Amino acid sequence: MSVPDYMQCAEDHQTVLVVVQPMGIVPEDQFFRIYKRISSVSQVSIRDSQRVLFIRYRHHYPPENNEWGDFQTHRKVVGLISVTSCNTAKEWPQTSDRFHGQKEVFGSTLYDSRLLVFGLQGEVAEQQRTDVAFYPSYDDCPDVEKRVEDFVESIFIVLESKRLDRATDKSGDKLQLLCVPFEKKDFVGLDTDSRHYKKRCQGRMRKHVGDLCLQAGMLQDALVHYHMAVELLRSVNDFLWLGAALEGLCSASVIFHYPGGTSGKSGARKPGVSSAADAGKRHRPGAQEVLIDPGALTTNAISADTSTEIGRAKNCLSQEDIIEKYKEAISNYGKYKSAGVIELEACIKAVRVLAIQKRAMEASEFLQNAVYINLGQLSEEEKIQRYSVLSELYELIGFHRKSAFFKRVAAMQCVAPTIPEPGWKACYKLLLETLPGYSLSLDPKDFSKGTHRGWAAVQLRLLHELVYASRRMGNPGLSVRHLSFLLQTMLDFLSDQEKKEVTQSLENYTSKCPGGMEVISLPDGLKLPPVPFTKLPIVRSVSLLNLPASLRPHKVKGLLGQGMSSASPFIYSPITMHSRGDERSKKIGEYLHVSKMSIYSSSVDFESLPAALSLPAESGLYPVTLVGVPRTAGNITINGYHTSVFGVSSDCLLEGLVGVKSSGCMVEVVPSLPRLQLCTSLPRSAHLSSEDLSTSVSLQLFNGETQQLTITLENIGTEMLNTLELTSKTLSTKEKLFGEFLTWDLQDALSHLPLKSGQSVSIPVNISAKLDFSGQENLLHDLNDDGISVTGLPVSSPLRQVLKPRAENKPVGTDASKNEFNHVKVGILSSNCVHYFFFPSLSAVEFLQPECTPKTIFLCILKQAQLT
Repeated sequence: MSVPDYMQCAEDHQTVLVVVQPMGIVPEDQFFRIYKRISSVSQVSIRDSQRVLFIRYRHHYPPENNEWGDFQTHRKVVGLISVTSCNTAKEWPQTSDRFHGQKEVFGSTLYDSRLLVFGLQGEVAEQQRTDVAFYPSYDDCPDVEKRVEDFVESIFIVLESKRLDRATDKSGDKLQLLCVPFEKKDFVGLDTDSRHYKKRCQGRMRKHVGDLCLQAGMLQDALVHYHMAVELLRSVNDFLWLGAALEGLCSASVIFHYPGGTSGKSGARKPGVSSAADAGKRHRPGAQEVLIDPGALTTNAISADTSTEIGRAKNCLSQEDIIEKYKEAISNYGKYKSAGVIELEACIKAVRVLAIQKRAMEASEFLQNAVYINLGQLSEEEKIQRYSVLSELYELIGFHRKSAFFKRVAAMQCVAPTIPEPGWKACYKLLLETLPGYSLSLDPKDFSKGTHRGWAAVQLRLLHELVYASRRMGNPGLSVRHLSFLLQTMLDFLSDQEKKEVTQSLENYTSKCPGGMEVISLPDGLKLPPVPFTKLPIVRSVSLLNLPASLRPHKVKGLLGQGMSSASPFIYSPITMHSRGDERSKKIGEYLHVSKMSIYSSSVDFESLPAALSLPAESGLYPVTLVGVPRTAGNITINGYHTSVFGVSSDCLLEGLVGVKSSGCMVEVVPSLPRLQLCTSLPRSAHLSSEDLSTSVSLQLFNGETQQLTITLENIGTEMLNTLELTSKTLSTKEKLFGEFLTWDLQDALSHLPLKSGQSVSIPVNISAKLDFSGQENLLHDLNDDGISVTGLPVSSPLRQVLKPRAENKPVGTDASKNEFNHVKVGILSSNCVHYFFFPSLSAVEFLQPECTPKTIFLCILKQAQLT
């Protein structure tokens, strides 16, 4: 026997095997519909009896395995159900001949057979036949299950007759020596009259009768026969059959202790009621009911007295003894090279029992033994099945990483070089199933907590295999998603060379299939979430910056409504990334090119202006300013930022960033306001600069001199300017020194209102130097300070020595921070906002006399408010 049944479990020894096969041309989907209905009849209560017959169905069964039916009767095909299509009466003779030919394959062991014919109607179909059932179509066959039940009852009748025939003592008759296929040549020429030979025959027959009793639902009788077989076979060192008798004893005991089964299929078995089982419960707490036919217990000259039933229950092994007997049975099988399949299946059965008993370490020993059992030359498909079952069994006992290992081996076997057409889809599916065993999830949110679980080296290998398998499947989008996930979650564990290789591979993939933020759905229903690159680059802090002073809206009570908010609209946000020290291992060599980085927002129509940047390696903290313009009024929510790195687009939410406290912010956007651009007729000054000053001019005036300044205002926005006001404010602590420096006439400018978009208006402003020299001497002392000059050049007061001489001499130049600047503030008021302009006047006022060098007066004009 070369083909193992990896789904074997101990309770299968109680079943009879029925093969259901298609015959001729039968649609696959239709066949499996019928097969599912047939296999639903898994157990049948026998009429006029308390016994239940359990059936195991297979749609494919190797004929060579059937040759081991005498060794273990549950391996013997006792029933055959053929499913065929027949449309005309002319096809019927050929169909009937095929059915007889199919029966000959298992003819030596068959108890009964049935043929289900679909599509044939007429005279032939109306003939009443026991072994043939005719149906008009695959959809019109209401009594399939009922016919299967009748078929199973006929099998039971044959089974019971064989059991009675083999179990009855026939004195004087020579017992048949039951053999397995490879033993037949070894027994040629043996002395059949020797005591040793007779004990061998008796022991094997007792074991065989025990199998029949177990299948027929006589659990207690089976236990008795197994015990007797063990004693007889042990005495003659018949190790192979001794192992089979021990395994039979274990199976019967497992059925006694676990009537629900060990296969893990809930509701698969429905045990009946037995008084003998109730007696056994008193000896074994937790034992369940078993099926007994008290009337059949006398067939082997065993008394049916109920007083002996309690003692007979002692033949059942305890839960601990079951495992010991399994070990002995497997050890005996191991002595025979040709019994590798039997040994492997026994290991699997023992593991299932130990899984129920929650004895994981002992179960792992059986599995470890199963791994090294040599089954000869296996096909690639058989190897895949073997490793897959080993994986499932390790999962069953809680060895998740070991389970993942064998499933990965099975996946690699799907694409072995010896396979003409590698199964990359099957390989990919198996690889996905290994992820939980290696503490790996394809959801990047599971890695955002900062604590890494599992072996990173193994996880990296597995992710690389997923990338390669998806590429060979012809799904580049899947490859991009897995490679993005690898780079995002495993960046800390990649060497510099590995980072370079991974990023180059990602760029090659994304050149054909760019990565995005969509969810990828796989055929089996699994969904792969998007992978935002929050580590490429790494964001350390996020803050919301206000508009420049010239663009901030100002609330004016006279013109603006009380409900208008003075909050500033969102314009840009700085993002810093990459710490030089701790994050050094997270950088990719050379430059990290971020082709696009922009604001990720919601609620309001928002135009985000993308920025591009290249971060050098070891760059440390790097500030980035992101700018955007809201197009409608309302509340805008800033959720995060959008990036495009290596061809992968990412939406990175602030709430998911490690170390960033902000989870987003809301900004109120006011309606559109006028925007004015200001220019003057005087040359710009390079001496004064401030974020509040957009324009600064300088001019030189003698005391009493007047000069005109023309201010031009252009409406560069979309809103009309309806109202214009101009105000000035003197910012000085020496007000007594100044007269009216600035005068203007707005009549001409107001006549041009409303000022439409693109139009401009000019305002003449007269600047006069009028100094008041009536100050007191102490005031002059305060003003006299060496080195004070608005131009930055040292200037000394010509009256200093006259007014108040000083004992000490100061250096000619002094610190510029000590200079005092006096300013004039001019405000332009439109219909919706106020725009302010600042005019610095004489910064350090000194007494200017006609013969003195003229001083410099700076005029600084603040840039108009620009609102979007």
